[in-house]
Amino acid sequence: MSMKQAQTINEVIQILDEIIQKSKVEQSNIGLFATLYREVTVRVKEGIQNGSFQNGERMEKLDVIFANRYIKAYYQYQAKEKPSECWGFAFEQAEDFWPIVLQHLLLGINAHINLDLGIASAEVSTIENIEDLKHDFDKINAILSNLVGGVEKCLIKIWPTLTWILKATGKIDNFFIDFSMETARTGAWKFATEFVAVPENEREACTQLRDRRIKEIARLVSNPGYFVSVVFKFIRLFEKGTITQKIIDMQIAEEKNMECLVA
Repeated sequence: MSMKQAQTINEVIQILDEIIQKSKVEQSNIGLFATLYREVTVRVKEGIQNGSFQNGERMEKLDVIFANRYIKAYYQYQAKEKPSECWGFAFEQAEDFWPIVLQHLLLGINAHINLDLGIASAEVSTIENIEDLKHDFDKINAILSNLVGGVEKCLIKIWPTLTWILKATGKIDNFFIDFSMETARTGAWKFATEFVAVPENEREACTQLRDRRIKEIARLVSNPGYFVSVVFKFIRLFEKGTITQKIIDMQIAEEKNMECLVA
């Protein structure tokens, strides 16, 4: 399988469409995050067109570099090569029966924000001008930070059993608190400002160290403790339909209610 990389934001969307379609054919959970990420990319594209970002040209460059890290990891995994550890862990979990849809999505969000976003931000900046990116960095995170709540609303519509479980047990909220999107984006920005100052010959070692740390967060998402894990297994047993149908349900939810995943 050839390693694809995008040159424009439109090519990012096209490649994500291909990943989603392939995931439907192969009944792969990998398509769940790809579906969510496509929606984020479309929103960023709209923001660039609408002048929502301070620097649209820089934002498209950031978005493409950002997306290409995910795309590269995907194709590496498909070719049985070794992607970054946190992406490798997320893709391996996609082959497991027990993770619920929300866990698959959070594993992708974890790798993409906590590792990829900081690196991409540093790559479009210098030590002298990275602070100029802060406004647009926060803007793209305003889209990303709404994902957890939006995903929960979307999944409740698709799987009503989740509503009962979320109401019946307050402890489930701890899982979402522990996976704090605010903490993630704050950490991503801190990492970006540190990484931009790292000499080129030391960046690979710095990236690997960060990668290992983010993989540990992925392990917590995958195994969030006995009680929550039991609840998630119960949810998993009530998830109806094939993986393909779940992807289609998410796509339909996006079309009918655009704020379901993003706002």
